[in-house]
Amino acid sequence: MDPNELTHLHYAEARGGIRDGDLLLCRGWSLMSRLIRLGGQSPYSHAGMAAWRDGELRLLEVIAWHGGRESSLLDWVIGEPAAWDVYAANDDNAFPCFDRAAAVASMRQFVDQPYGWANVCGTSLLHLAGIRFFAWPNRNDLSTSTRPPFCSEAVARATRAGGVDPVRNLADRYTEPHHLSESPFYDYRFTLIP
Repeated sequence: MDPNELTHLHYAEARGGIRDGDLLLCRGWSLMSRLIRLGGQSPYSHAGMAAWRDGELRLLEVIAWHGGRESSLLDWVIGEPAAWDVYAANDDNAFPCFDRAAAVASMRQFVDQPYGWANVCGTSLLHLAGIRFFAWPNRNDLSTSTRPPFCSEAVARATRAGGVDPVRNLADRYTEPHHLSESPFYDYRFTLIP
């Protein structure tokens, strides 16, 4: 996403336009985030899913050093202003089979689960010079992993549980944040500021 094309909206104004199952992508600025962005050749270092609970907009995510968790999206927007982009899931209803409640329920199953270090390491290795000459990501959509997921893998798995494969021809365990941002299932809406 070109920073000049971003639409910044205040959280209070934007929250009503965010629905269960929408994609939340982060352009973090920590050293780890910068390395992830550099390695993935992407503006994004992290992916999560929006979910409403008791009138509060929540962020469902699987994050390094913590694993799966659910927290207030507003807290993250305040802590990292203009870093969170909202992508509407199925904005034009081109995928009528998509079940937002099922996707959110699936994503909530990752809460309190460990982070998927094994899968993220396997995906990261594919970015090393020379490795791509001998190995490539699994393109089988039906290939699954029994190991805990990393952030974008969790979003892909949860969205699939909602009835839609967000990144076709790529196994969920190789799905990176930039793959989600390029999916025809998601449409960029706005960038959140406090």
